[in-house]
Amino acid sequence: MRILLVEDNQELATWLAKLLRNSHFAVDCVFDGEDADCALSMNEYDLAIVDLSLPGMDGLQVLRRLRQRGSKLPVIILTANGSLDGRVAGLDEGADDYIAKPFEFAELEARIRVQLRRANDQASAVMTCGPLSFDSRTQEFKLNRQPVSVTPREHAVLHHLMLKAGKTVSKRQIRDSLFGFDEDVDEAAIEVYVHRLRKKMEGQPLQIRTLRGLGYILAGDEN
Repeated sequence: MRILLVEDNQELATWLAKLLRNSHFAVDCVFDGEDADCALSMNEYDLAIVDLSLPGMDGLQVLRRLRQRGSKLPVIILTANGSLDGRVAGLDEGADDYIAKPFEFAELEARIRVQLRRANDQASAVMTCGPLSFDSRTQEFKLNRQPVSVTPREHAVLHHLMLKAGKTVSKRQIRDSLFGFDEDVDEAAIEVYVHRLRKKMEGQPLQIRTLRGLGYILAGDEN
Protein backbone atom coordinates (compact mmCIF):
# COMPACT_ATOMS: atom_id res chain seq x y z
CA MET A 1 0.00 0.00 0.00
CA ARG A 2 1.38 3.39 -1.00
CA ILE A 3 0.67 6.53 1.01
CA LEU A 4 1.41 10.18 0.25
CA LEU A 5 2.27 12.14 3.40
CA VAL A 6 1.98 15.92 3.03
CA GLU A 7 3.43 17.66 6.09
CA ASP A 8 5.58 20.81 6.24
CA ASN A 9 7.09 19.90 9.61
CA GLN A 10 9.92 17.75 8.34
CA GLU A 11 10.75 16.32 11.77
CA LEU A 12 7.15 15.14 12.21
CA ALA A 13 7.03 13.88 8.62
CA THR A 14 10.22 11.84 9.12
CA TRP A 15 8.87 10.31 12.34
CA LEU A 16 5.50 9.47 10.80
CA ALA A 17 7.01 8.05 7.63
CA LYS A 18 9.27 5.76 9.66
CA LEU A 19 6.34 4.40 11.69
CA LEU A 20 4.22 3.90 8.58
CA ARG A 21 7.02 2.05 6.81
CA ASN A 22 7.42 -0.16 9.88
CA SER A 23 3.73 -0.99 9.38
CA HIS A 24 4.45 -2.17 5.82
CA PHE A 25 3.32 0.95 3.96
CA ALA A 26 5.33 2.56 1.17
CA VAL A 27 5.48 6.29 1.91
CA ASP A 28 6.26 9.35 -0.21
CA CYS A 29 6.82 12.59 1.73
CA VAL A 30 6.33 16.10 0.36
CA PHE A 31 6.46 19.32 2.33
CA ASP A 32 4.36 21.89 0.48
CA GLY A 33 1.09 22.13 -1.41
CA GLU A 34 2.53 22.49 -4.91
CA ASP A 35 4.62 19.34 -4.58
CA ALA A 36 1.61 17.52 -3.12
CA ASP A 37 -0.58 18.55 -6.05
CA CYS A 38 2.09 17.42 -8.50
CA ALA A 39 2.62 14.07 -6.74
CA LEU A 40 -1.11 13.37 -6.63
CA SER A 41 -1.55 14.17 -10.30
CA MET A 42 1.40 12.04 -11.47
CA ASN A 43 1.38 8.98 -9.16
CA GLU A 44 -1.04 6.31 -7.98
CA TYR A 45 -1.64 6.18 -4.22
CA ASP A 46 -3.88 4.17 -1.94
CA LEU A 47 -4.33 6.99 0.59
CA ALA A 48 -3.11 10.52 1.34
CA ILE A 49 -2.50 12.19 4.69
CA VAL A 50 -2.60 15.96 4.23
CA ASP A 51 -1.82 18.77 6.65
CA LEU A 52 -3.95 21.88 6.15
CA SER A 53 -1.32 24.52 6.96
CA LEU A 54 1.12 24.19 4.08
CA PRO A 55 3.44 26.70 2.39
CA GLY A 56 2.02 28.09 -0.85
CA MET A 57 -1.04 26.06 -1.74
CA ASP A 58 -2.77 25.02 1.49
CA GLY A 59 -4.20 21.59 2.24
CA LEU A 60 -7.77 22.55 1.36
CA GLN A 61 -6.65 23.73 -2.07
CA VAL A 62 -4.73 20.50 -2.61
CA LEU A 63 -7.82 18.52 -1.65
CA ARG A 64 -10.10 20.66 -3.82
CA ARG A 65 -7.90 20.19 -6.89
CA LEU A 66 -7.71 16.44 -6.24
CA ARG A 67 -11.49 16.11 -6.15
CA GLN A 68 -11.90 18.35 -9.19
CA ARG A 69 -9.82 15.81 -11.12
CA GLY A 70 -12.41 13.20 -10.17
CA SER A 71 -10.16 11.28 -7.79
CA LYS A 72 -11.79 9.15 -5.10
CA LEU A 73 -8.51 8.66 -3.23
CA PRO A 74 -9.09 8.36 0.53
CA VAL A 75 -7.75 11.49 2.27
CA ILE A 76 -7.15 11.97 5.98
CA ILE A 77 -6.69 15.57 7.08
CA LEU A 78 -3.98 15.93 9.73
CA THR A 79 -3.76 19.38 11.31
CA ALA A 80 -3.39 21.48 14.43
CA ASN A 81 -6.68 23.18 13.56
CA GLY A 82 -9.13 21.02 15.48
CA SER A 83 -11.98 23.53 15.53
CA LEU A 84 -15.47 22.60 14.36
CA ASP A 85 -15.20 25.07 11.46
CA GLY A 86 -11.89 23.54 10.43
CA ARG A 87 -13.29 20.00 10.47
CA VAL A 88 -16.38 21.04 8.53
CA ALA A 89 -14.30 22.86 5.90
CA GLY A 90 -12.07 19.83 5.38
CA LEU A 91 -14.97 17.40 5.14
CA ASP A 92 -16.88 19.70 2.79
CA GLU A 93 -13.90 19.79 0.42
CA GLY A 94 -13.93 15.99 0.23
CA ALA A 95 -11.79 14.73 3.10
CA ASP A 96 -12.71 11.24 4.31
CA ASP A 97 -11.49 11.69 7.87
CA TYR A 98 -9.96 14.32 10.13
CA ILE A 99 -7.50 13.95 12.99
CA ALA A 100 -6.16 16.84 15.06
CA LYS A 101 -2.64 17.24 16.41
CA PRO A 102 -1.40 16.12 18.86
CA PHE A 103 -2.46 12.55 18.18
CA GLU A 104 -1.47 8.98 18.96
CA PHE A 105 -0.01 7.02 16.07
CA ALA A 106 -2.16 4.00 16.97
CA GLU A 107 -5.29 6.07 16.34
CA LEU A 108 -4.00 7.36 13.00
CA GLU A 109 -3.07 3.83 11.96
CA ALA A 110 -6.55 2.57 12.87
CA ARG A 111 -8.16 5.36 10.83
CA ILE A 112 -5.91 4.47 7.88
CA ARG A 113 -7.04 0.85 8.09
CA VAL A 114 -10.70 1.93 8.09
CA GLN A 115 -10.25 4.09 4.99
CA LEU A 116 -8.36 1.39 3.12
CA ARG A 117 -11.03 -1.19 3.95
CA ARG A 118 -13.71 1.14 2.64
CA ALA A 119 -11.74 1.85 -0.52
CA ASN A 120 -11.40 -1.87 -1.18
CA ASP A 121 -15.00 -2.74 -0.19
CA GLN A 122 -13.87 -4.78 2.80
CA ALA A 123 -16.34 -5.08 5.66
CA SER A 124 -13.89 -6.82 7.99
CA ALA A 125 -10.32 -6.26 9.13
CA VAL A 126 -9.60 -9.86 8.09
CA MET A 127 -9.39 -10.52 4.35
CA THR A 128 -9.52 -14.09 3.04
CA CYS A 129 -8.70 -15.73 -0.25
CA GLY A 130 -9.11 -19.51 -0.10
CA PRO A 131 -6.80 -20.86 2.62
CA LEU A 132 -4.93 -17.51 2.83
CA SER A 133 -5.98 -14.79 5.25
CA PHE A 134 -4.62 -11.36 6.15
CA ASP A 135 -5.42 -9.39 9.31
CA SER A 136 -4.88 -5.66 8.74
CA ARG A 137 -4.73 -5.03 12.50
CA THR A 138 -1.79 -7.36 13.12
CA GLN A 139 -0.44 -7.25 9.53
CA GLU A 140 -0.22 -11.04 9.71
CA PHE A 141 -0.78 -13.55 6.93
CA LYS A 142 -2.02 -17.04 7.72
CA LEU A 143 -2.15 -20.06 5.46
CA ASN A 144 -4.51 -22.78 6.67
CA ARG A 145 -4.67 -20.81 9.93
CA GLN A 146 -0.92 -21.05 10.40
CA PRO A 147 1.23 -17.88 10.41
CA VAL A 148 3.26 -17.27 7.26
CA SER A 149 6.69 -15.72 7.73
CA VAL A 150 7.39 -13.12 5.04
CA THR A 151 9.93 -10.33 4.57
CA PRO A 152 8.67 -6.72 4.28
CA ARG A 153 9.00 -6.85 0.48
CA GLU A 154 7.24 -10.21 0.24
CA HIS A 155 4.55 -8.85 2.56
CA ALA A 156 3.93 -5.88 0.25
CA VAL A 157 3.74 -8.00 -2.90
CA LEU A 158 1.46 -10.66 -1.40
CA HIS A 159 -0.87 -8.06 0.08
CA HIS A 160 -1.20 -6.31 -3.27
CA LEU A 161 -1.88 -9.58 -5.10
CA MET A 162 -4.43 -10.53 -2.46
CA LEU A 163 -6.27 -7.22 -2.87
CA LYS A 164 -6.43 -7.93 -6.61
CA ALA A 165 -7.14 -11.67 -6.27
CA GLY A 166 -8.51 -13.15 -9.48
CA LYS A 167 -7.22 -10.21 -11.53
CA THR A 168 -4.01 -9.83 -13.50
CA VAL A 169 -1.46 -7.47 -11.99
CA SER A 170 1.58 -6.32 -13.98
CA LYS A 171 5.07 -5.97 -12.53
CA ARG A 172 4.90 -2.24 -13.14
CA GLN A 173 1.62 -1.96 -11.23
CA ILE A 174 3.19 -3.78 -8.30
CA ARG A 175 6.26 -1.56 -8.38
CA ASP A 176 4.30 1.68 -8.70
CA SER A 177 1.83 0.76 -5.99
CA LEU A 178 4.27 -0.57 -3.42
CA PHE A 179 7.43 1.48 -3.64
CA GLY A 180 7.99 5.19 -3.08
CA PHE A 181 9.43 7.51 -5.70
CA ASP A 182 12.75 7.66 -3.82
CA GLU A 183 13.16 3.86 -3.98
CA ASP A 184 15.00 2.40 -6.96
CA VAL A 185 13.37 -0.99 -7.47
CA ASP A 186 14.07 -3.08 -10.54
CA GLU A 187 11.12 -5.06 -11.85
CA ALA A 188 13.38 -8.13 -11.83
CA ALA A 189 13.39 -7.91 -8.03
CA ILE A 190 9.64 -8.48 -8.03
CA GLU A 191 10.24 -11.83 -9.77
CA VAL A 192 12.43 -12.82 -6.82
CA TYR A 193 9.75 -11.89 -4.27
CA VAL A 194 7.11 -13.82 -6.23
CA HIS A 195 9.39 -16.87 -6.47
CA ARG A 196 9.89 -16.86 -2.69
CA LEU A 197 6.17 -16.54 -2.07
CA ARG A 198 5.43 -19.44 -4.41
CA LYS A 199 7.81 -21.64 -2.42
CA LYS A 200 5.92 -20.78 0.76
CA MET A 201 2.58 -21.64 -0.88
CA GLU A 202 3.62 -24.92 -2.49
CA GLY A 203 1.00 -27.65 -2.35
CA GLN A 204 -1.86 -25.21 -1.74
CA PRO A 205 -4.97 -24.82 -3.93
CA LEU A 206 -4.14 -21.11 -4.13
CA GLN A 207 -1.17 -20.12 -6.29
CA ILE A 208 0.52 -17.10 -7.87
CA ARG A 209 0.49 -17.73 -11.60
CA THR A 210 2.47 -15.97 -14.28
CA LEU A 211 0.64 -14.77 -17.36
CA ARG A 212 3.46 -14.27 -19.83
CA GLY A 213 3.71 -10.69 -21.00
CA LEU A 214 0.90 -9.58 -18.67
CA GLY A 215 1.93 -10.15 -15.06
CA TYR A 216 0.71 -12.23 -12.14
CA ILE A 217 -2.59 -13.47 -10.80
CA LEU A 218 -3.44 -14.93 -7.39
CA ALA A 219 -6.06 -17.59 -8.03
CA GLY A 220 -7.25 -21.03 -6.97
CA ASP A 221 -7.16 -24.25 -8.97
CA GLU A 222 -10.70 -23.71 -10.20
CA ASN A 223 -9.67 -20.41 -11.83
